[in-house]
Amino acid sequence: MTEPYDVLIVGGGPAGLSAALNLGRSLVRVLVVDADRPRNAATLNSHGFLTRDGVPPHELRKIARQELAAYPNVAIRSRVKVTSLTQSLGGFTAGIGRTTSTETVSARSVLLATGLRETLPDVPNLRGFYGMSLFSCAACDAWELRGRRMALVGESADLADRARLIGRWTESLTVFTNGSDVVTTAEEAELAAAGVNVLRHPIVELVGERGRLEAIRLSDGALIEVEGGFVRPEWETDLSFLDGFAASVDRHGHLVTDRSGRTDVPGLYAAGDAAAPGPQQLIVAAGAGARVAAVIVHDTIGVATAH
Repeated sequence: MTEPYDVLIVGGGPAGLSAALNLGRSLVRVLVVDADRPRNAATLNSHGFLTRDGVPPHELRKIARQELAAYPNVAIRSRVKVTSLTQSLGGFTAGIGRTTSTETVSARSVLLATGLRETLPDVPNLRGFYGMSLFSCAACDAWELRGRRMALVGESADLADRARLIGRWTESLTVFTNGSDVVTTAEEAELAAAGVNVLRHPIVELVGERGRLEAIRLSDGALIEVEGGFVRPEWETDLSFLDGFAASVDRHGHLVTDRSGRTDVPGLYAAGDAAAPGPQQLIVAAGAGARVAAVIVHDTIGVATAH
Protein backbone atom coordinates (compact mmCIF):
# COMPACT_ATOMS: atom_id res chain seq x y z
CA MET A 1 0.00 0.00 0.00
CA THR A 2 1.31 3.46 -0.92
CA GLU A 3 1.51 6.40 1.46
CA PRO A 4 -2.01 7.66 2.25
CA TYR A 5 -3.42 10.38 0.05
CA ASP A 6 -5.10 13.32 1.69
CA VAL A 7 -8.10 13.02 -0.63
CA LEU A 8 -9.27 10.33 -3.03
CA ILE A 9 -11.62 11.67 -5.72
CA VAL A 10 -13.80 9.05 -7.38
CA GLY A 11 -14.74 10.39 -10.80
CA GLY A 12 -13.01 12.65 -13.31
CA GLY A 13 -15.86 14.77 -14.64
CA PRO A 14 -16.24 18.53 -14.09
CA ALA A 15 -16.97 18.15 -10.36
CA GLY A 16 -14.05 15.82 -9.68
CA LEU A 17 -11.51 17.71 -11.80
CA SER A 18 -12.57 21.09 -10.40
CA ALA A 19 -12.16 19.74 -6.88
CA ALA A 20 -8.76 18.30 -7.78
CA LEU A 21 -7.58 21.66 -9.10
CA ASN A 22 -8.63 23.57 -6.01
CA LEU A 23 -7.32 20.92 -3.62
CA GLY A 24 -4.03 20.81 -5.50
CA ARG A 25 -3.63 24.55 -5.13
CA SER A 26 -4.17 24.11 -1.39
CA LEU A 27 -1.17 21.74 -1.14
CA VAL A 28 -3.40 18.71 -0.69
CA ARG A 29 -2.13 15.34 -1.95
CA VAL A 30 -4.85 14.10 -4.28
CA LEU A 31 -5.58 10.98 -6.30
CA VAL A 32 -8.29 11.13 -8.99
CA VAL A 33 -9.63 7.80 -10.23
CA ASP A 34 -11.56 8.09 -13.48
CA ALA A 35 -13.18 5.23 -15.40
CA ASP A 36 -13.35 7.51 -18.48
CA ARG A 37 -17.00 6.70 -19.23
CA PRO A 38 -18.71 10.12 -19.00
CA ARG A 39 -22.49 10.33 -19.28
CA ASN A 40 -22.20 13.10 -21.90
CA ALA A 41 -19.89 11.10 -24.18
CA ALA A 42 -22.47 11.25 -26.99
CA THR A 43 -22.72 15.05 -26.84
CA LEU A 44 -20.82 16.88 -29.57
CA ASN A 45 -20.73 20.27 -27.85
CA SER A 46 -21.29 21.45 -24.29
CA HIS A 47 -22.98 24.76 -23.54
CA GLY A 48 -23.49 27.18 -20.68
CA PHE A 49 -19.92 26.96 -19.35
CA LEU A 50 -18.51 30.49 -19.18
CA THR A 51 -15.51 30.94 -21.56
CA ARG A 52 -16.06 27.39 -22.88
CA ASP A 53 -19.48 27.65 -24.55
CA GLY A 54 -19.62 25.20 -27.45
CA VAL A 55 -16.52 23.23 -26.49
CA PRO A 56 -16.85 19.43 -26.87
CA PRO A 57 -17.08 17.74 -23.46
CA HIS A 58 -14.02 15.58 -24.13
CA GLU A 59 -12.04 18.74 -24.96
CA LEU A 60 -13.12 20.34 -21.70
CA ARG A 61 -11.82 17.30 -19.79
CA LYS A 62 -8.60 17.35 -21.80
CA ILE A 63 -7.95 21.01 -20.96
CA ALA A 64 -8.65 20.36 -17.28
CA ARG A 65 -6.19 17.47 -17.17
CA GLN A 66 -3.53 19.55 -18.89
CA GLU A 67 -3.97 22.22 -16.22
CA LEU A 68 -3.76 19.62 -13.44
CA ALA A 69 -0.45 18.36 -14.83
CA ALA A 70 1.15 21.51 -13.40
CA TYR A 71 0.47 20.26 -9.85
CA PRO A 72 2.82 17.45 -8.76
CA ASN A 73 0.64 16.72 -5.74
CA VAL A 74 -2.30 15.70 -7.98
CA ALA A 75 -2.27 12.25 -9.59
CA ILE A 76 -4.83 10.89 -12.05
CA ARG A 77 -5.49 7.21 -12.80
CA SER A 78 -7.47 6.80 -16.01
CA ARG A 79 -9.56 3.95 -17.40
CA VAL A 80 -9.66 2.21 -14.06
CA LYS A 81 -12.31 2.30 -11.36
CA VAL A 82 -12.68 2.09 -7.63
CA THR A 83 -13.80 -1.49 -7.07
CA SER A 84 -14.17 -1.26 -3.28
CA LEU A 85 -14.14 1.39 -0.60
CA THR A 86 -14.02 0.60 3.10
CA GLN A 87 -13.65 2.70 6.20
CA SER A 88 -10.34 2.21 7.95
CA LEU A 89 -8.43 3.69 10.85
CA GLY A 90 -7.82 7.33 10.00
CA GLY A 91 -9.83 7.33 6.78
CA PHE A 92 -10.64 4.99 3.92
CA THR A 93 -9.09 2.12 1.98
CA ALA A 94 -9.88 1.70 -1.71
CA GLY A 95 -9.33 -1.05 -4.24
CA ILE A 96 -8.48 0.42 -7.65
CA GLY A 97 -8.16 -1.26 -10.99
CA ARG A 98 -10.05 -3.67 -13.20
CA THR A 99 -11.73 -6.94 -12.40
CA THR A 100 -8.56 -8.90 -13.11
CA SER A 101 -6.10 -6.83 -11.08
CA THR A 102 -6.37 -4.22 -8.37
CA GLU A 103 -4.14 -2.18 -6.13
CA THR A 104 -4.93 -0.80 -2.71
CA VAL A 105 -4.61 2.83 -1.70
CA SER A 106 -5.67 4.73 1.38
CA ALA A 107 -6.94 8.26 1.87
CA ARG A 108 -7.95 10.40 4.79
CA SER A 109 -11.03 11.75 2.95
CA VAL A 110 -13.00 10.71 -0.12
CA LEU A 111 -14.98 12.82 -2.57
CA LEU A 112 -17.59 10.94 -4.60
CA ALA A 113 -17.97 12.61 -7.99
CA THR A 114 -19.07 9.50 -9.83
CA GLY A 115 -21.84 11.10 -11.86
CA LEU A 116 -24.79 9.02 -13.02
CA ARG A 117 -25.54 6.18 -15.38
CA GLU A 118 -28.42 6.80 -17.73
CA THR A 119 -30.90 4.53 -19.44
CA LEU A 120 -32.70 5.86 -22.49
CA PRO A 121 -36.30 4.93 -23.36
CA ASP A 122 -36.60 1.73 -25.35
CA VAL A 123 -37.01 3.36 -28.74
CA PRO A 124 -35.58 1.85 -31.95
CA ASN A 125 -32.44 3.61 -33.29
CA LEU A 126 -32.63 6.38 -30.67
CA ARG A 127 -28.87 6.20 -30.07
CA GLY A 128 -28.32 7.23 -33.67
CA PHE A 129 -29.73 10.68 -32.90
CA TYR A 130 -28.80 11.15 -29.24
CA GLY A 131 -26.34 13.99 -28.71
CA MET A 132 -26.82 15.31 -32.26
CA SER A 133 -30.48 16.28 -32.60
CA LEU A 134 -32.00 14.64 -29.50
CA PHE A 135 -30.74 15.83 -26.14
CA SER A 136 -31.55 15.40 -22.45
CA CYS A 137 -30.73 18.86 -21.02
CA ALA A 138 -32.95 21.76 -22.07
CA ALA A 139 -30.77 24.39 -20.40
CA CYS A 140 -27.77 22.99 -22.27
CA ASP A 141 -29.16 22.51 -25.79
CA ALA A 142 -32.58 24.10 -26.31
CA TRP A 143 -31.10 27.34 -27.65
CA GLU A 144 -29.84 25.56 -30.77
CA LEU A 145 -33.34 24.14 -31.39
CA ARG A 146 -35.30 27.28 -30.57
CA GLY A 147 -38.34 27.92 -32.73
CA ARG A 148 -38.26 24.48 -34.37
CA ARG A 149 -40.78 21.65 -34.28
CA MET A 150 -39.60 19.69 -31.26
CA ALA A 151 -40.27 16.27 -29.82
CA LEU A 152 -40.12 15.21 -26.18
CA VAL A 153 -39.76 11.45 -25.70
CA GLY A 154 -40.02 9.87 -22.28
CA GLU A 155 -41.64 7.42 -19.92
CA SER A 156 -41.12 9.16 -16.57
CA ALA A 157 -43.67 10.67 -14.22
CA ASP A 158 -42.24 14.18 -14.66
CA LEU A 159 -42.75 14.23 -18.44
CA ALA A 160 -45.47 16.90 -18.32
CA ASP A 161 -43.25 19.17 -16.23
CA ARG A 162 -40.43 18.77 -18.72
CA ALA A 163 -42.82 19.60 -21.53
CA ARG A 164 -43.74 22.86 -19.80
CA LEU A 165 -40.05 23.73 -19.55
CA ILE A 166 -39.16 22.89 -23.16
CA GLY A 167 -42.20 24.85 -24.35
CA ARG A 168 -40.25 27.96 -23.45
CA TRP A 169 -38.11 27.50 -26.58
CA THR A 170 -40.77 26.47 -29.11
CA GLU A 171 -44.41 26.94 -30.05
CA SER A 172 -44.47 23.52 -31.71
CA LEU A 173 -43.89 20.69 -29.23
CA THR A 174 -45.18 17.13 -29.33
CA VAL A 175 -44.86 14.78 -26.37
CA PHE A 176 -44.36 11.08 -27.11
CA THR A 177 -44.99 8.72 -24.19
CA ASN A 178 -43.96 5.61 -26.18
CA GLY A 179 -46.96 3.65 -24.97
CA SER A 180 -46.49 4.48 -21.30
CA ASP A 181 -49.23 6.01 -19.13
CA VAL A 182 -47.16 8.77 -17.51
CA VAL A 183 -49.11 11.86 -18.52
CA THR A 184 -52.42 12.19 -16.66
CA THR A 185 -55.64 13.31 -18.30
CA ALA A 186 -55.48 16.59 -16.40
CA GLU A 187 -51.87 17.18 -17.48
CA GLU A 188 -52.75 16.37 -21.09
CA ALA A 189 -55.57 18.92 -21.01
CA GLU A 190 -53.28 21.56 -19.53
CA LEU A 191 -50.62 20.89 -22.17
CA ALA A 192 -53.21 20.95 -24.94
CA ALA A 193 -54.35 24.38 -23.78
CA ALA A 194 -50.75 25.52 -24.23
CA GLY A 195 -50.61 24.06 -27.74
CA VAL A 196 -48.67 20.90 -26.80
CA ASN A 197 -49.92 17.63 -28.28
CA VAL A 198 -49.51 14.34 -26.36
CA LEU A 199 -49.23 11.13 -28.42
CA ARG A 200 -49.42 7.86 -26.51
CA HIS A 201 -48.77 5.17 -29.14
CA PRO A 202 -45.45 3.28 -29.03
CA ILE A 203 -42.68 4.60 -31.25
CA VAL A 204 -41.63 2.18 -33.98
CA GLU A 205 -39.02 4.29 -35.77
CA LEU A 206 -37.07 7.53 -35.66
CA VAL A 207 -36.65 8.87 -39.17
CA GLY A 208 -33.69 10.92 -40.33
CA GLU A 209 -30.12 10.80 -41.61
CA ARG A 210 -26.67 11.36 -40.12
CA GLY A 211 -28.03 12.09 -36.65
CA ARG A 212 -30.56 14.66 -37.82
CA LEU A 213 -34.07 13.75 -36.68
CA GLU A 214 -36.80 14.50 -39.22
CA ALA A 215 -39.85 12.51 -38.09
CA ILE A 216 -41.18 9.96 -35.61
CA ARG A 217 -43.27 7.00 -36.77
CA LEU A 218 -45.83 5.52 -34.34
CA SER A 219 -47.38 2.09 -34.10
CA ASP A 220 -50.70 3.39 -35.48
CA GLY A 221 -48.92 4.40 -38.70
CA ALA A 222 -48.78 8.13 -37.97
CA LEU A 223 -45.63 9.94 -39.10
CA ILE A 224 -44.99 13.12 -37.10
CA GLU A 225 -42.52 15.59 -38.60
CA VAL A 226 -40.09 17.12 -36.10
CA GLU A 227 -36.74 18.91 -36.26
CA GLY A 228 -35.08 17.53 -33.15
CA GLY A 229 -35.97 17.60 -29.51
CA PHE A 230 -35.40 16.03 -26.14
CA VAL A 231 -35.49 12.66 -24.45
CA ARG A 232 -35.98 11.97 -20.75
CA PRO A 233 -33.55 9.26 -19.58
CA GLU A 234 -33.74 7.39 -16.31
CA TRP A 235 -30.70 8.10 -14.13
CA GLU A 236 -29.11 6.03 -11.38
CA THR A 237 -26.05 6.24 -9.20
CA ASP A 238 -23.52 3.43 -9.00
CA LEU A 239 -22.36 3.16 -5.40
CA SER A 240 -21.85 -0.59 -5.43
CA PHE A 241 -18.20 -0.18 -4.48
CA LEU A 242 -19.09 1.13 -1.01
CA ASP A 243 -18.23 -1.90 1.09
CA GLY A 244 -19.89 -2.34 4.44
CA PHE A 245 -21.21 1.20 4.83
CA ALA A 246 -23.57 3.49 2.98
CA ALA A 247 -24.21 7.20 2.90
CA SER A 248 -27.83 8.36 2.88
CA VAL A 249 -29.51 8.82 -0.49
CA ASP A 250 -32.77 10.48 -1.49
CA ARG A 251 -35.72 8.71 -3.11
CA HIS A 252 -34.01 8.99 -6.50
CA GLY A 253 -30.80 7.40 -5.24
CA HIS A 254 -28.75 10.62 -5.21
CA LEU A 255 -26.36 11.16 -2.31
CA VAL A 256 -27.72 13.44 0.38
CA THR A 257 -25.29 16.11 1.58
CA ASP A 258 -25.38 19.28 3.61
CA ARG A 259 -24.87 22.62 1.87
CA SER A 260 -21.13 22.06 1.95
CA GLY A 261 -21.08 18.65 0.29
CA ARG A 262 -20.64 16.52 3.42
CA THR A 263 -22.49 13.20 3.51
CA ASP A 264 -23.55 11.68 6.82
CA VAL A 265 -20.41 9.50 6.79
CA PRO A 266 -17.51 11.43 8.39
CA GLY A 267 -14.79 12.15 5.85
CA LEU A 268 -17.00 11.23 2.87
CA TYR A 269 -18.10 14.05 0.56
CA ALA A 270 -20.09 14.22 -2.69
CA ALA A 271 -20.41 16.66 -5.58
CA GLY A 272 -21.82 16.78 -9.09
CA ASP A 273 -24.60 14.68 -10.60
CA ALA A 274 -24.26 11.90 -8.00
CA ALA A 275 -25.36 14.30 -5.25
CA ALA A 276 -28.91 15.54 -4.79
CA PRO A 277 -30.70 17.00 -6.68
CA GLY A 278 -29.04 14.99 -9.46
CA PRO A 279 -28.29 15.92 -13.11
CA GLN A 280 -27.04 19.46 -13.59
CA GLN A 281 -25.10 21.62 -16.03
CA LEU A 282 -21.35 21.17 -16.28
CA ILE A 283 -20.63 24.59 -14.82
CA VAL A 284 -22.85 23.85 -11.82
CA ALA A 285 -21.06 20.54 -11.20
CA ALA A 286 -17.68 22.26 -11.52
CA GLY A 287 -18.75 24.91 -9.02
CA ALA A 288 -19.89 22.21 -6.59
CA GLY A 289 -16.50 20.52 -6.88
CA ALA A 290 -14.70 23.78 -6.10
CA ARG A 291 -16.97 24.44 -3.11
CA VAL A 292 -16.47 20.97 -1.64
CA ALA A 293 -12.70 21.24 -2.14
CA ALA A 294 -12.63 24.34 0.06
CA VAL A 295 -14.78 22.59 2.67
CA ILE A 296 -12.43 19.60 2.79
CA VAL A 297 -9.46 21.89 3.39
CA HIS A 298 -11.36 23.75 6.11
CA ASP A 299 -12.49 20.53 7.76
CA THR A 300 -8.92 19.21 7.76
CA ILE A 301 -7.64 22.11 9.82
CA GLY A 302 -10.78 22.57 11.91
CA VAL A 303 -11.96 25.86 10.45
CA ALA A 304 -15.73 26.19 10.80
CA THR A 305 -17.80 26.44 7.59
CA ALA A 306 -21.51 26.94 7.13
CA HIS A 307 -23.70 23.80 6.97
